[in-house]
Amino acid sequence: MKWYADRLGRLARQVVADLLAVAWVWFWVTVALAAREVVLALRAPGDGLTRAGGGLRDTFADAAAKARDVPLVGGKLGEALDRGRDAGGTLVDAGNTQIEAVETGALWLTIALIAVPVAFLLVTWLPLRVRYARRAAAVQRLRDTGRHDLLALQALNSLPLRELARFDTDPADGWRRHDERVIERLAARQLAVYGVRSRPGWVSTPT
Repeated sequence: MKWYADRLGRLARQVVADLLAVAWVWFWVTVALAAREVVLALRAPGDGLTRAGGGLRDTFADAAAKARDVPLVGGKLGEALDRGRDAGGTLVDAGNTQIEAVETGALWLTIALIAVPVAFLLVTWLPLRVRYARRAAAVQRLRDTGRHDLLALQALNSLPLRELARFDTDPADGWRRHDERVIERLAARQLAVYGVRSRPGWVSTPT
């Protein structure tokens, strides 16, 4: 496929369009990463719960272990302190749940902020570029293989009437009569539509 035109005017427009597409993706990736950091800042309360719960759990666990060494009441006291340890574990679980929810939200927000703009390019800019690349490659192949008559026929079928009206004679009649000058002019004009250079010696066409 031929991704870029030979003629400077169309080539410049294609390069600018491609750079804008790259800038569009870069912009949204930057926005997505910034948004991700903002959302991840919301995990601070969850981190606080996890730290507090972990400290509470460890404190009551140590106290319960020591309480069991107390004669007579050690077992009962240890069981009571175990409930405090369980409460600390509950705080840890709550903190981890909040952290997981924030991280999941940040992930999906990042994906959405990147995927939607990229999908927009995939359904707008990319099909246009691929269609141009295929058609430009096809007309260049016709030029290189000397099928000027087919290029001229394409021009007759696709050029607007105001373009065809610029010919001194009926271009369709010239094509049917295999008028070499008419065929080369039509072929050159069709190549110009896709920004592909004509062969040396062909009738010049505007860029």
